[in-house]
Amino acid sequence: MKVMPAMDARTRRWRAALFLFMLATGVSMASWVARTPAVRDALDVSTGSMGLVLFGLSIGSMAGVLVSGGLVRKHGGRPVIAAGAGLLVAGLLVIAGGAALEVSGGVFGGLALFGAGMGLAEVAFNIEGAAVERTLGRPVLPVLHGCFSLGTVVGALLGMGLTAVRFPVGWHLAAVAVAVAAAGVWTVRAVPAGTGREDGESGDGEGAGGGGLRAQLAVWSDRRLVLIGLIVLAMAFAEGSANDWLPLLMVDGHGTSATAGSLTFMLFAVAMTTGRFAGGPLLVRYGPAAVVRASALVAAVGVALVVFSSSALLAGAAVVLWGLGASLGFPVTVSAAGEGEGARDASARVAAVSTAG
Repeated sequence: MKVMPAMDARTRRWRAALFLFMLATGVSMASWVARTPAVRDALDVSTGSMGLVLFGLSIGSMAGVLVSGGLVRKHGGRPVIAAGAGLLVAGLLVIAGGAALEVSGGVFGGLALFGAGMGLAEVAFNIEGAAVERTLGRPVLPVLHGCFSLGTVVGALLGMGLTAVRFPVGWHLAAVAVAVAAAGVWTVRAVPAGTGREDGESGDGEGAGGGGLRAQLAVWSDRRLVLIGLIVLAMAFAEGSANDWLPLLMVDGHGTSATAGSLTFMLFAVAMTTGRFAGGPLLVRYGPAAVVRASALVAAVGVALVVFSSSALLAGAAVVLWGLGASLGFPVTVSAAGEGEGARDASARVAAVSTAG
């Protein structure tokens, strides 16, 4: 029988800090998503124009994830998390101001900042979570991402309630920004310095600069990692599509109210949370490969029913399948990328597949 390493106070605080900030980022993301119909109405734009506004989030996220791995290799995870937290807070405040002033460009810019913060923090958190897994010898990433999903449940409930009472979007998002800032300060203090940092000990004389970039690209020569990256991309797309479009899809595509659209997103978030917190026993019993295959099938069925069903009730129920199916794919495959000898190589692999997602 394998004996798991004991958790000392430092590791416990490290893990708790990651859990807390993932919870806070989930609240912030869901708070924005739940209020997208209200923001669209405040801006008085069409669904197509709102899609262009939402593109700011995609641009920011892409920029964040593309540079995050290299920044972690050069500086370690802690300063990257700090930068991500700062961008998240700034983005929420700019979105709040843009919505209050009814300026589409302001919301677009705020979403770009918000997305960049999410991209930076997500890659760094996956590297930190994989390091905690190696320290403890047991899965941490599914629960870590479960905390994000739990945060989306809290944020969706909050957004649904504030939508129902027509609370101003700007004040709502500004309050969330304050909460994220507080969580970020505590997290940065609790996370140890240097996780994932390339110290230039390879002898190539280039440290974390050019050598770090070459190492980051070199990991993709592993066919197994390429396949893992493709799975991460697909599962992240399944989750991200709901985060970007689900409330608007229910309102514009199925004719529900804005409150019902927020409720549907909350169901998705609950399903994601349930899958991630309950996934541990399934992983132990059936193994990661079988769980990921089943998850992908369930997610595909759920997405198809939501998109193609003419019944709002059936689409709402199918959201549960969508959430359950999308829940484990990303954290399980990122965890698989971090397996192997050497923390340094593991950090490079985790950064690479996180960037793919």
